[in-house]
Amino acid sequence: MAQLFIQQADETQLLTDLADGQAYLIGRDENCTICIPEDSISSRHAELTQTAKGWEIKDLGSANGTAVNGKATKQALLSNGDKIQVGTQVALIFASGPAAPAAAAPAAAPQQDAAKKQKQNLKVQGASEDDIRLVKEMAKRSQKIRNEIAKVIIGQVEIIDQVMMVIIAGGHGLLVGMPGMAKTTLCATIAKVLDMDFKRVQFTPDLMPTDITGTEILEHDPVTDKKSFRFVRGPIFTNMLLADEINRTPPKTQASLLEAMQEKCVTAGNQTYKLDAPFFVLATQNPIEQEGTYPLPEAQQDRFMFNLWVDYPKEDEEETVVKATTVAQAETPQKVITKDELLQLQAVVRKIPVSDHVIKYAVRLVRATRPQNETSPDFIKKYVHNGAGPRAGQFLILAAKARAVLEGRIHVGCSDVVKAATPVLRHRILANFAADSEGISTTALVERLIKTIGQPDDKDY
Repeated sequence: MAQLFIQQADETQLLTDLADGQAYLIGRDENCTICIPEDSISSRHAELTQTAKGWEIKDLGSANGTAVNGKATKQALLSNGDKIQVGTQVALIFASGPAAPAAAAPAAAPQQDAAKKQKQNLKVQGASEDDIRLVKEMAKRSQKIRNEIAKVIIGQVEIIDQVMMVIIAGGHGLLVGMPGMAKTTLCATIAKVLDMDFKRVQFTPDLMPTDITGTEILEHDPVTDKKSFRFVRGPIFTNMLLADEINRTPPKTQASLLEAMQEKCVTAGNQTYKLDAPFFVLATQNPIEQEGTYPLPEAQQDRFMFNLWVDYPKEDEEETVVKATTVAQAETPQKVITKDELLQLQAVVRKIPVSDHVIKYAVRLVRATRPQNETSPDFIKKYVHNGAGPRAGQFLILAAKARAVLEGRIHVGCSDVVKAATPVLRHRILANFAADSEGISTTALVERLIKTIGQPDDKDY
């Protein structure tokens, strides 16, 4: 029987016996067959399967990759004694014969202790058993959400996950993409799957703030012959508001969303009206037509947690889109999560503890975007006029927590921060003329920054 060992410090420990014909999922998620709670390992990192040729390791699109005997690989056939590197910190040894390394106590105990400690930490933050149970179910529910959305939206899996992160974290999203990319349909479908009221407002140059927030009308009572004002609520009184083509309306109307986005309420006259929870604003923006438009000011863009770029679909996806949308609609997406469960998930996100290591890494990323910071990389000082503010760090941690919850985890790692870094930071960095003249986008700057800024180590503490 083949075996898998793990190298920890100066000792090698037996991880598991590999049963013939069984597949083993390696990852950080508790639902994985082989759970290794290490930040550099993805939730679903790699898969170990037995084929006619022998045992094979296959990388599942992990963030930090998989290597066999020091060589990065997507799929490789294993031999006795091969060393498998998963993530950046964990080394596994595959043994298929009598030359297996001497095994100490099984490594499952430290994993169980880590999971138990994480669960205790969550309790300290005030989470109930129902909260923990709901989080653990989210890995399966997230996949079910994707499946339901896939009945209408073909592809765009990463955008769907990012919109879900925004919603779970209680933020707002700005979707930027070419016309006909199903941005409106995506938002409406997500609202249906998450059991939320949905309203869409087409922003135009003549749209007034009262067209969004509502207005007071004068009414005459024929019985008493008295006149009084009555407030008629606008489309902003919903759970998910789609502000379609937000850059086509003047700043006065754009600003009418600010109070609702930040304070979750609307003021009309001398009266303030509370919006029902949950409340989200998803705004779309066309990146090509700028004539006759009103670009969002940088300060207002900062109110949006994520800047999501909806790109062209892949060729096979586009073929499926054309085929599926030129016939009668066959399937309707079903509700997966109730409104109360969504509110519960938002509350859990705030309760999940985050280690100082992860917070230090998020803050380091944000501070590195500022050219006046002495420790910022040279390319930031060369191409950036203004960097991100403290709100970026807050959103990085909230988004990392939301990603963990969507994957059914109650622990947050630096890899979660990396996944959130691009949509959080690219609209908070103001590139200078040098970057514009060389065609360097803020997205490229953030991606380069992620590769440049390392995680904190011993010297940082």
